[in-house]
Amino acid sequence: MAGHFYGRKNIMEYRIHPKTGDKISVIGIGTGPIFDTTEKEAVQALVYAYEHGANYLDFATAGARTFPYAGAALGAVRKELFYQIHFGANYETGEYGWTTDLDTVKRQVDWQLKELKTDYIDFGMIHCLDEERDWAAYQKNGVLDYLLDMKKNGTVRHIGLSTHTPGLAQKILDTGLVEQMMFSINPSYDYQHGEFAIGSVRERIELYRRCEAESIGISVMKPFSAGQLLNAKTSPFGKALTKIQCIQYALDKPGVLTVLPGIRNLQDMKDALAWIDASPEERDYSILGTFTPGDATGTCVYCNHCAPCPAGLNIGLVNKYYDLAKIGDPMAEDHYGKLEKHATDCIGCGHCDNRCPFHVQQVARMKEIAAFFGK
Repeated sequence: MAGHFYGRKNIMEYRIHPKTGDKISVIGIGTGPIFDTTEKEAVQALVYAYEHGANYLDFATAGARTFPYAGAALGAVRKELFYQIHFGANYETGEYGWTTDLDTVKRQVDWQLKELKTDYIDFGMIHCLDEERDWAAYQKNGVLDYLLDMKKNGTVRHIGLSTHTPGLAQKILDTGLVEQMMFSINPSYDYQHGEFAIGSVRERIELYRRCEAESIGISVMKPFSAGQLLNAKTSPFGKALTKIQCIQYALDKPGVLTVLPGIRNLQDMKDALAWIDASPEERDYSILGTFTPGDATGTCVYCNHCAPCPAGLNIGLVNKYYDLAKIGDPMAEDHYGKLEKHATDCIGCGHCDNRCPFHVQQVARMKEIAAFFGK
């Protein structure tokens, strides 16, 4: 991409993938809507994202033009980026389509690599499996074997899964093939509102916890519930959240490495990156506590709205490591032990109980956690 100037601005935050070691930006790029703009505008947005440290891109986009746009914008810096490419996304008509036809998948993967000016895929995704029959077809038609062969020859570095369905995700994770999962995480879906609100509150959080326990990274799609959460008229809660609140909500979930807002243009990219400089007050999504469903009440979501703890505990992390240890995360107890303060340091003042928007009885929970860890 000769002729484009990259002025790097090191302001991004990163998380290390626990299995692959990759350093991934907490805000990435969901390319879904960017096809529907001019090449000049798309390149401007993508270059701006790169200059501000975003290094993770998902290519389950809505239109074929996205691929040459990204190739033009980022081809010269491809090796500094992570591409998530979907085995089953079909753009032969110019618009997004879904397929498990092996020959079509092969043609599409080859075409996408050419347009993106690359010869490898960081995360090859088992694409958009939401029903058991999808998974059966993916295996029967040879698409899974093709993806596995691509990993063996080095074209695909890691295998991922894209799904909206917790139960099916658990089944596919059981195969041990998956190192990355793309999943829709936002308050609307997590609390049983919207087209992709699949699975109960508990089923969804258990999936996130399993991913963290097994070192499977999560890349988050649809963090704004297709924009519905950003407008009081369309929000299922009757109140609007900001993009910053939605991004923070997703980043607080176990296993999450990066959030992928859909980007149409430069302003969308700037809006997403505004999270980086946002204040704690701007990131605070505790308003959710006023309209969460009954089965979510009493469940710690690690938001740390209860901070500051008078005794100095990081209550969010204490709860997180406890929840992970209970499902067998081998590292959780070690992480808990390295905290400066532990559950036994709780003084029972009730400050956290009074501040928790999700009505978690933290004083009682600290006693439970202390008994579990022995400190």
